[in-house]
Amino acid sequence: MSTSTHRSTAEKATIGRPAIWRWRVVDIVVASVLGVACGFLFLAWNVGYLGPKALLEPLLPGVQGLLDGPWLIAGVLGGLIIRKVGAAIYVETLAAVVSALAGAQWGGFLTIEAGLVQGLGAELIFLLVAYRVWSLPVAMLAGAGAALAGGINNLILWFAGSDAAFTVVYLICTVISGAVLAGLLGWALARGLAATGALDRFGSGREVRARV
Repeated sequence: MSTSTHRSTAEKATIGRPAIWRWRVVDIVVASVLGVACGFLFLAWNVGYLGPKALLEPLLPGVQGLLDGPWLIAGVLGGLIIRKVGAAIYVETLAAVVSALAGAQWGGFLTIEAGLVQGLGAELIFLLVAYRVWSLPVAMLAGAGAALAGGINNLILWFAGSDAAFTVVYLICTVISGAVLAGLLGWALARGLAATGALDRFGSGREVRARV
C-alpha cells in the first residue's frame, strides 16, 4: 500500500509538472546530436570566416560582426526543435565544447564560455514567450538575442577599449547576422527537418507535418 501510494504521488507530480521542464531520453539524444553537428559547423566556420573577414574589416571597423551568425545557430535550432527549458543553452554550449576540444583558435575555456553566453541570449527570448511561440519572428529574435549577448561578451573580452563607433557598428552588424543567419536560417532548417518526418516525436515535427 505504501509503495502504491508513493508511486501515485510521484506520477501526479510528474503529470502536474509543465512539459517544457520534462526532458525525455529522445530530447537529450536529439539535442546532443544537434550540438555535435553544430560543433562541426563551428569548426568549419572558424576557418571559413577568415577570407570574408579580411575583405570586410578594411571597409568599416566593426562590420565583421556580419560574420557571427553561423556561430549562433545551435541555440536557435535547439530551442525550436526540442522546445524545452534549457535546450538553447545546452545545444549552443555543447557545440562550443566540440569546437573547443577540436582546438578552436580562441582557446578552450573562452570558446565554451562564449557558447554558454550565446545560448543564454537565445534562451531568454524563448523564456519571454513562455516557450509557447515558435514562429519565424521569435526565431529571428532568438538569433538576435544570442548575437547581442555574444557581441557584448566579445566586446569585453576581445575588443576592450574600442571606441563608440566600432562598438555601435559591431553590435548592429552582429545582431543583423544573428537574426538572419541564425534565426531565419535556423527556422528554415528546423522546418525542413520536420517536413522529412525526422522530428515526428517532437511538437516541432508534428506541427509542420500537420500543415503539409
